Amino acid sequence: MTRKIIIIALLSLSFASYSQYSFEGQIAENVEGKTVYLSIIEDYRKLSRPYFEQIIKKTKVDSLGYFKFQGDNLSLNNRIYRIHVDECSEEAVDTNHFLGRCENSKSILFIANNTDAISFPTSFADEVLCEITSTNSKSDAFLQIDALKEVMAIDFYDYRSEANQKLNSKKWFKKLQDFGQDLEEPLAELYIFDFLSDKRNETYSHYLKDISKNDYYNALGQRLVAKYPNTVFTELYQTEIATDLQMAAQTKVAYAYWKWILGSLLLLSVLFNIYFIVRQKSLRKHHKDQTLGKLTTQEQKIVNEILKDKTNKEIASGLFISLSTVKTHINNLYKKLDVTSRDEIKQLFS
Repeated sequence: MTRKIIIIALLSLSFASYSQYSFEGQIAENVEGKTVYLSIIEDYRKLSRPYFEQIIKKTKVDSLGYFKFQGDNLSLNNRIYRIHVDECSEEAVDTNHFLGRCENSKSILFIANNTDAISFPTSFADEVLCEITSTNSKSDAFLQIDALKEVMAIDFYDYRSEANQKLNSKKWFKKLQDFGQDLEEPLAELYIFDFLSDKRNETYSHYLKDISKNDYYNALGQRLVAKYPNTVFTELYQTEIATDLQMAAQTKVAYAYWKWILGSLLLLSVLFNIYFIVRQKSLRKHHKDQTLGKLTTQEQKIVNEILKDKTNKEIASGLFISLSTVKTHINNLYKKLDVTSRDEIKQLFS
């Protein structure tokens, strides 16, 4: 009986040891007593900064600048966590500092679960909370994605034309989505999705077009349901996708509607212009016919000759009349048509 109790106790200790997490790191020297916060992020739309309601634990930095979180109260499945510290002096600490709106605030996002041992070493440039060493291969996924996003930013910055923006959007959407899928961690894909679908980013307009024709978003939803069923972030994603698909469809319908309206207006404009031109020609012909109707047959012949740019001598020869008769007819034309020159006659009958 005693032997059985000892075995059970040893197994319990072994399980407890295995199911504990340990997150530790170094902030800096001479910051003893600073508070470090551990947060869990269920809403991927709140990844940009710390929120009070996300905090699950806090600890103090020791005299050497080290901190450590340890326990067994986390999920056995991967979740998104944040470690955050404010290096400002106690006199300067306020709500804005705590929420990460101060350049002295340090923060890092990572993926972990209740069994992980993670350290955040100081980098070679004495930067803190920018590197991860973990027993969980997914922990540094966000750092990898951020590095890829920096390359994307440079790509967009180099060529700012609208044509290049469209080409880059298409290229980087696929590149980031493929990269996230290759990580085999839907939480990493949510991190990418949050960035690409953010209304504040230039990527949002392309996202609305992409979601209506790219099956990637439905596939990500299926991966989330399979690995993280009944979680806040999975339900949030499903709701967002359904809403955005509806919005994209409405945008597409609205675009088609306005395209039809603009096309109809353009057609009406073309038809009106054709009608106007035909109408003007008809009016000019009617006016010309009316004007010619006021003239004698001989005067009409002389007008036709003038329109052919013939001289008085050429008109006289062509109509077998004298030059003086031509001049008399032309003077009569000036009076009847209320003009003073051949050019005005041409303009009147052009």
